[in-house]
Amino acid sequence: MKIVIVGGVAAGMSTAARLRRLDERAEIVVLERDRYVSYANCGLPYHIGGDIQDRERLLVVTPEHLRTTLNLDVRTEHEVLAIDRAAKLVSVRERATGRTYAEAYDSLVLALGGEPIRPPVPGVDHPRIFTLRSIPDMDRIIARLEAGARRAVVIGASYIGAEMVEALRRRGLAVDLVELQDQIMPLLDRELAAGLRDHMLLQGVRLHLGAAAQAFEDRAGGVAVVLGSGARIEADLVVLAVGVRPAVGLARAAGLALGPRGGVQVDAQLRTSDPSIFAAGDMVEVIDSVTGEPAVVALAGPANRQGRIVADTLAGRASGYTTTQGTAIVKIFEMTGAITGASEKRLRALGRPYRKIYIHPSGHAGYYPGTAQMQLKLLFAPGDGAILGAQIVGFDGVDKRIDVLATAIRAGMSVFDLERLELAYAPPYGSAKDPVNMAGFVAGNLLRGDVAFWYAEDYPLASGDALIVDVRGEAEYADWHIDGARNIPLPQLRERLAELRELAGGRRVLLYCMVGFRSYLAYRTLAQHGFEGAATLAGGGKTFACYHGAEPAPATQPPPLISYGEEDLQAEQALVESD
Repeated sequence: MKIVIVGGVAAGMSTAARLRRLDERAEIVVLERDRYVSYANCGLPYHIGGDIQDRERLLVVTPEHLRTTLNLDVRTEHEVLAIDRAAKLVSVRERATGRTYAEAYDSLVLALGGEPIRPPVPGVDHPRIFTLRSIPDMDRIIARLEAGARRAVVIGASYIGAEMVEALRRRGLAVDLVELQDQIMPLLDRELAAGLRDHMLLQGVRLHLGAAAQAFEDRAGGVAVVLGSGARIEADLVVLAVGVRPAVGLARAAGLALGPRGGVQVDAQLRTSDPSIFAAGDMVEVIDSVTGEPAVVALAGPANRQGRIVADTLAGRASGYTTTQGTAIVKIFEMTGAITGASEKRLRALGRPYRKIYIHPSGHAGYYPGTAQMQLKLLFAPGDGAILGAQIVGFDGVDKRIDVLATAIRAGMSVFDLERLELAYAPPYGSAKDPVNMAGFVAGNLLRGDVAFWYAEDYPLASGDALIVDVRGEAEYADWHIDGARNIPLPQLRERLAELRELAGGRRVLLYCMVGFRSYLAYRTLAQHGFEGAATLAGGGKTFACYHGAEPAPATQPPPLISYGEEDLQAEQALVESD
């Protein structure tokens, strides 16, 4: 059996290596158009920024190593030009010499990945404009930096764009970031991305959100980015990071079926519409784990798993790929953002019913040094509480929690299962009530009817016929409050219930504090004293400020950051002082 694999990075090399471990007799040929195979392309920005200083550490293995250890025929700088499905031949060009030849196959595996999008705007082919997808791309950017670049513009604020912003700032460049959406990290919901945006601003990055690059103009030794507003940003280099599309040109020319999202259509075994041809990685269309919709997801983890499944199938083993849930994480300077499953904006677009909660716990026990507040958003089904998606932004412990929640989605768990999870605890690592447990508790309370929420997006229109009550202390209220809110501190609430009834005058009472703990206590009090329709602000003032982008009250200071544990302690102290 002869297997020809086109593409030698994640999916392609996973297929080749796994297949050799399963079948010693198979003839395996890997054709890669670039000079490098099996390299760590996710590490490219970190070498540019200096976190990974040794370039060779990005090169996982060499063709020579693969030949001697796995008996793989790996041919770099060999580009496949066409596929003859009837004859089972691929036409190959050896780039170093220009020689072309035909290579026969019994089974063909396409693992061509994705290709960076270059928007069709004037001047986009300027020599100072770069993309980052491969080792040669990285080398070209570094060469430009070492030639004395001082100013850079990054177009696109998703994963690669955000990582390149950090890399360029670490090298001392002035950096402007241009993003078409009104937020950075567009895969996240807007209020979760707000903290990352503010952190990026603190690092000296100039943000241009809701802006598009309309043209690129030559400047002596550099390039000017012309925005839709007419503004011009001059730079020594530009990095395009507006996304990737499936590299399906070869597959399309061969007549293979493509899906509605533009990727190659495959079955569970990664077979294309031609049973002798498989495809895997960023070029294929998958099914979204939560929505059931077709999707194209450019992530290394799914690509590697798909390569293993192709190898299993070729070796005669029963194996199949199911779905992709899009679990991803990004480092933005000292902060981390992560997502798994569906976002709220995606669920809304599909008309899918959902409920949501926000919490703001610390990465580990608040009394142990070295932790900070995170923001966790959980989306779940309104009936059985099935977990639909989660997003987390913070400084420490984000990766641990997103992986637990990703596993919960894969396992088909509900928010009630999160309440019962037994997770590792010691003060340096977590809390006795882990953030994942806390998310389950709050979501479970909502579904059981033990709490009712109002949300930041309800303000001001939907909350116009309600009385908004801030249950924090008087000093906190004076520092910052929602415009129109009345202040009744939690320790005074019970003795002022009659006053509250008079103030409400039959209107709903909408409560809030900073992260939601004290207002939850207040809600439980009101709910048991006959205040129908009362609700507490989901995520408190912290989420409110993130959603609205600026404090709505005429205050000069933003709402203070306060950890979940600190608010707990403040509430306990207030209760003690009131005795």
